[in-house]
Amino acid sequence: MTATNATVRPPEVAGRFYPDGHNACAEMVEHCLSAARPDAEVEPKVLVAPHAGWGFSGLIAGTAYAPLRARADVVRRVVLIGPAHRVGFKGIAVTSADAWATPLGTVPVDWSSLRRLLALPEVAVRDHAFAEEHSLEVHVPFLQRLFSSFEIVPLLVGDATPDLVGRAVEAVWGGPETLIVVSSDLSHFHDYDTARGLDADTTGWIELLRPDKINGQGACGHRALAGVLNQARQRDLRVTALDVRNSGDTQGGRDRVVGYGAFAMEYAESARLAETDKRRLVEAARYGVTFGLKHGRAPRVGLGTELSPALTAKRASFVTLTLDGKLRGCIGSVIAHRSLLVDVIDNAWKAAFSDHRFGRLTTEEAERMDVSVSLLSTPRPITFSDEAELVRAVRPDQDGLILQDGGRRGLFLPSVWSGIPEASRFVSHLKGKAGLPRDHWSDTLQVSRFTTETFGGTFRENT
Repeated sequence: MTATNATVRPPEVAGRFYPDGHNACAEMVEHCLSAARPDAEVEPKVLVAPHAGWGFSGLIAGTAYAPLRARADVVRRVVLIGPAHRVGFKGIAVTSADAWATPLGTVPVDWSSLRRLLALPEVAVRDHAFAEEHSLEVHVPFLQRLFSSFEIVPLLVGDATPDLVGRAVEAVWGGPETLIVVSSDLSHFHDYDTARGLDADTTGWIELLRPDKINGQGACGHRALAGVLNQARQRDLRVTALDVRNSGDTQGGRDRVVGYGAFAMEYAESARLAETDKRRLVEAARYGVTFGLKHGRAPRVGLGTELSPALTAKRASFVTLTLDGKLRGCIGSVIAHRSLLVDVIDNAWKAAFSDHRFGRLTTEEAERMDVSVSLLSTPRPITFSDEAELVRAVRPDQDGLILQDGGRRGLFLPSVWSGIPEASRFVSHLKGKAGLPRDHWSDTLQVSRFTTETFGGTFRENT
């Protein structure tokens, strides 16, 4: 391709969905980025961001994009995937253009990626589907302000299955140089309170990587979301809702609102909470124990309004108590089902007073106790045909395992590897924890893996 025969898609919704002048466009992007909600210190591989007019959703989009400033020198390719609003078709549409233009300049299209995608069934060039389509275009100026040199892979999703979308995303997943942006708004045209309830439900399903629970009532980009969330589950990504609001929050009028959400998905194995959030969670674990020592029951906890998104996200956690270097209690949630902060407080109380292996914790013991919090990623099944294949599949020092068979279940956190460093013994001891013989084998045996982020402190610091 040469400069003389390149085709450029002109900006089609500038002046309507976002400013059509260079300076006005740049200034509004910078305003949205600078007004972003507090940074959750995420390093996203995948973003979900809204696509309404910037006057309605730009501030929420700014919160989605702001964490990417730290990756300005890394990202070289952005996969944009969102719903078609104006033209109906089956599958996924790509554009024939060699570049896309906005008031901020021109961005090249990554045709090497598009050629791979066009080999998939129901992926085709459909330029007419992009006519006056806004769902992808409104994101490009944000990307232009963040990245100096990058290409885009624009994918417009019609009536497509999650499997097709998942295969398309898998084909262009790439490494750190590739960012994936899912374009979607949330609920449409409900009253303010109804919308908040619906969007809270959708937020939870996104955080839990449950696309099967999301339909067009919850997110207009649900088909794009479904394929990406399936990939996120397979690849062990962790989701944080950075900002969820609606047009009643940004542009008045609360009779018929549209919901907007900013979500970041990062690799769970390398994801790390901000230090302030870690301290808050360790303090929460101490609180659960202290309350139990004082009142003899679990605390009833409500969430405040100024909490970090990482603390209110639905995540599974384990709380481990050690006394003089030895286990004193360990209780947790295998599957995320409530806000992380609440989960940690409740699990800390249970570890101190409801672990059947130990008696109830005493005040004297608490004085010498250490507290550890582990955040679990979404469990992923391991495929194996025999014991040897299972042992080979397990990753020492990385994997936590959940083993179950015949109504019995056992779980080992990755920290257990320090005491059982051999994979074969790790698996056999886990069978024993599940109440099964250590040499147990059956065709119904199921094992899933997960990763953790673990941190902690002493109990004395809060006494």
